[in-house]
Amino acid sequence: MIHSMTGFGEARVESKGVTYRVEVRSLNNRYFKATMKLPEQFQRFEGRIDKQLRSRLGRGSVSYTLRVRDENPAAAYQMNKAILAEYVRQLREAVRGDRSGTTIDLARLVEIPGVFLPPDIAEAVIEEQFATVEQLTAEAVEKLIAMRSVEGRALLADLDASCNEVRSRIAEVRQHAPGVVLEYQKRLKSRVQQLLDGTDGSNLELFQDAVSREVAIFAERCDVNEELSRIDSHLDQFAALCAAPEVVGRKLDFLTQELLREANTVGSKSNSAVISGHVVEIKAAIDRIKEQVQNVE
Repeated sequence: MIHSMTGFGEARVESKGVTYRVEVRSLNNRYFKATMKLPEQFQRFEGRIDKQLRSRLGRGSVSYTLRVRDENPAAAYQMNKAILAEYVRQLREAVRGDRSGTTIDLARLVEIPGVFLPPDIAEAVIEEQFATVEQLTAEAVEKLIAMRSVEGRALLADLDASCNEVRSRIAEVRQHAPGVVLEYQKRLKSRVQQLLDGTDGSNLELFQDAVSREVAIFAERCDVNEELSRIDSHLDQFAALCAAPEVVGRKLDFLTQELLREANTVGSKSNSAVISGHVVEIKAAIDRIKEQVQNVE
């Protein structure tokens, strides 16, 4: 069953005073591409998260966001009092002798890089926290895949409808094609008869041979049976891929290009307004297929 590349999944949990939230979104992309937003202490695990995502998602543009809120007192940033005191000393030195009543705003000072430092977290704690993140990531990805599956069923319905349209039009072309040659032969014979009118008819056999050769050449030139058979084969392969469990989006895209190529050949060989009309509708259906295939994982 095919899957869409569009989806969303999230998971959250609170453990030991720490709240974790993972969000995974995906959009169309020819290949797999992941972008991540991680808190500073988890950025070194980006490769492991990327591997986890790749193991479950075949392709698509994936956006991964991890939010962590630690409400434990130990998570508070620590003030570097020595650096803050040095900034205050330098500022007091700078305003010494100023009688305008200049004051030092400590709120601005604490925004200076290095005044507040992140807490030191033990390696074992970080590994334990990341184990929770991995579990949440797996849950969020499963929810995303479930949404992709629902979207995939809608895509499959549209693809089936367009493929059935192509099959129906192909059947009409196949039914009408023999009549094109017969109609050409009829017109040619009528023209020959007009040329022979008023003559003694001595060249009738010669003209009939020429007509037969011309009709044979015409029939070979406008024969589309091979192209129609290939279109049928491509549609069968398309249906089989849609039922396959693996990622098939790129294969479906290739088959769609082949369908369009065969339809163009049928159109170029067409010597019938009726067939040309069917080819226009076939190409329109294939364009719809191509557009929908861009969403298939």
